[in-house]
Formats: sequence, C-alpha cells, structure tokens
Amino acid sequence: MISAASLTKKFGPVTAVDGLCLEVAAGEVVGFLGPNGAGKTTTLRMLTGALPPTSGTATLGGFDVLTHPAEARRRLGYLPEGTPLYPEMRVSGYLHFVARLQGLSAAERKRRVDEVIDACGLAPVRRRTVARLSKGNRQRVGLASTLVHRPPVLVLDEPTSGLDPAQTVAVRQLLGGLGGEHTVLLSSHLLPEVQRMADRVLILAHGKLVASGTVAELTAAAGGAAAGSVRVRVELRGEPARVREVLRALDPAAEVEEAPGGGGWLSGVLAVPPLPATDAREAVAEACAAGGFRVRELRREEATLEAVFVRLTDPGAAP
Repeated sequence: MISAASLTKKFGPVTAVDGLCLEVAAGEVVGFLGPNGAGKTTTLRMLTGALPPTSGTATLGGFDVLTHPAEARRRLGYLPEGTPLYPEMRVSGYLHFVARLQGLSAAERKRRVDEVIDACGLAPVRRRTVARLSKGNRQRVGLASTLVHRPPVLVLDEPTSGLDPAQTVAVRQLLGGLGGEHTVLLSSHLLPEVQRMADRVLILAHGKLVASGTVAELTAAAGGAAAGSVRVRVELRGEPARVREVLRALDPAAEVEEAPGGGGWLSGVLAVPPLPATDAREAVAEACAAGGFRVRELRREEATLEAVFVRLTDPGAAP
C-alpha cells in the first residue's frame, strides 16, 4: 500500500534522504523511527506528495504520488506534525469542511462526521471551537480529519507529540484500533509507544534505512542472539575465567564484567536458546550451582526498542 523506490531528497549540497526503499503492506501498522535530523519528516512529506523528491518514486495504493496525485491522495489520510487546524472553526464544522474537500456527498458527510466524532471521543466537544480545545483534543480532531473520508492509508507524523501521559494513553488506544482496516505508517519519538502499537519497525539514520523488522527480530539481531532466545542477567561471585567458561558454555557470546559496586561480584549477560520444558533462568541457575558460584541476582532481561534504536543510530553508544 505504501512503497518507495530509491527515494532521494537533496537540499543543495545536503542529502536529507538517500536512496530510500521501503514497503508497507495492506493492514500493517509500521513505526518509522530515527533521531532528529535523520530525514523522517522529509520522507513522510515525499511519500504523501507534499514534497517532490530529487529522484526516486513513491506510491500509495499503487498510484505514483507525483504522476497520479489525485488518485494517491484520495487513498491517503495525512496528519503532519503540529496538527494544523483552523482555530476559529467548531469541531463538527471543521470536520464537515474537510469531508467536503474530500468529495463526500452531503449525506455521507453527515454520517462520516458523526462516526469519526464518536470513534475519536469528540462528542463532548463537537460544538466547541478548536481554539478552546486541549492539546489532546486537538490531536483527536486532527486524527478524525484524516479518517473522515475512510482512507486505506494513514501517514501520521508524531501524533502524540507534546501530550501529557493521560492524553498519550488515550491517543495510543485510538491508534491501536486502526490496524487491519487501515495501513498505518507512524513516526514517533516515543519508542515504548511504537513498541506497543507497531507490527513492524523501520529505523532511519542519516537519511538511510538502517533496520527493518519486527521488534523481536530487531532486538534479537542487535543483541547478537538468535530469534527466540531469552536474555538472562546474572550477578555472581566466582573466579572470572571460570565464570566466563561456564556461562559461555550456554552462550558463546556471553558478556562478563565487574558488577556495579565491585566487591568481587561479576555481572553476566547471556542469550539462552529456547528450551521446551525449562525456564531459561533455571538453566543458568543450574550451571552456576554446578560451577560452585554464589549468585545474588538472576533475572530475565527484556530487550527494548530503545536499546536497539541507540545501538543502530549511535554506533559510539555503550551497548
């Protein structure tokens, strides 16, 4: 539903996006991540036809956004960062205005405006002017305006930017119900939110795509572990060479270093292959007991999207 081939954008001598290729399938919710200046917003503007590329192509629903812009935009709901709205208009009036611009008939406008107002939780403020809305409700109005013509493709640039925690949860719940019926490409700096909502993640750095996959695939690859392996952290006391020998019998890439606070304690992190009948921690505990080590902490360590993001976009960062 969303496709880019060798998409490039240059601003004078600066290459903001460099030969980007991506595919988002029908019904997917895909998180689009990258540090500030990576080219995310520039990419989204090219994908939606708001900014012409220097070279390459972008298509929505099979239509090139430059050669068939009307057909492409008819299939698109685009929420740019900042949620541009008309502050003097009432909520329902603004949504009717957007629906009319999208070519909906009068009867269809009324039905769809009522539907998106209910779906986006705007019924209590439907007669209020946009200027009097909270930031969370303005975000809801912006999202409702992208949904009113029932587009199959949604491109959302930082839809939870600047919201307080309660507003973020409400918008996340709203976005969480969009997959399946819509194809969603979602840009956000809130990595835990993306981890909860996205089927797949794309990571951009310096204008280039550096990673694509599910969160599980990316965390496994970034950690050097096989998919399905369980990361375990153990703090223990023992002779360092012997500790490494025992832990690396379970995972040849096990990392062993001095634990915080020192005192002769060591910290080990290892990836244990999935075991059908045994908790991975049990396997580590048994190995430590057999080695005669004293253990003070043993826990499963959940890899996070944040750790993957830092490792892929900042090679100098500590693992």
